[in-house]
Amino acid sequence: MKFPVLLISVVSLSGAVCAQINPTPTEIALSYQEPIAIRKKERPWLNAVKMPAVLIGLGVYTANNDKVINRFEIREERNEIMPNFRCSLDNYMMHAPAAIVYGLNLAGVKGKHDFKNRTLLLLKSEMIMTALTFSFKSITNEERPDGGDNFSFPSGHTAQAFATATFMAKEYGEQSIWYSVGAYTMATTVGAMRIMNNRHWVSDVFAGAGIGILSTNIAYLTHRYHWKNKNSNLTVVPTYAKGPGLYVGYRFQ
Repeated sequence: MKFPVLLISVVSLSGAVCAQINPTPTEIALSYQEPIAIRKKERPWLNAVKMPAVLIGLGVYTANNDKVINRFEIREERNEIMPNFRCSLDNYMMHAPAAIVYGLNLAGVKGKHDFKNRTLLLLKSEMIMTALTFSFKSITNEERPDGGDNFSFPSGHTAQAFATATFMAKEYGEQSIWYSVGAYTMATTVGAMRIMNNRHWVSDVFAGAGIGILSTNIAYLTHRYHWKNKNSNLTVVPTYAKGPGLYVGYRFQ
């Protein structure tokens, strides 16, 4: 099996872009006086979506094209090397980072947020992740590599694992990078085990990882601490009407 170097660039644009030719000295001076707060508001969203967008895009591309990563070859090698591999550890490991966060807090290692806000953030990320995951599963109707059902894309276990890994990284990552390394190592292990258990294609795992990271990032960026809009005018609320979905609202000032 070949492992080519992947060079993927994902650019997401919204709104209008205005370019001026030959600006006047006054306009140049004003451009340097742009409030720092405005620039800082733009960066978090870019950082929140760029990596998940790459992962989800790679998953969609790999599910429809085998030129970069051939998912069928990966399954064939799995069947040759470990045809009888079965392990249920991934069913528990996907929740491990969240359990560790609360365990650390009980041990006296304080995280970034208090219990109430931390729990609300986790619940919100879980609901967003569930809505996105099952929406994709219903739309794509992809058969699992073992032929079990048609809910393969994306991997829900992987989405869950990376959602909780991102949760742990946000709560404790600023204290030590090893918290983040440990969390994402566990999440990556879950994704690998889904392939080893022959329950998912590699494309499902890529997309699931992106959805998990994106869900927790959205939860943190849109969370209203103590019911006050501290971070964003954007509201994202999971909904359910004949199926899971998301309500997205923006409050203009």
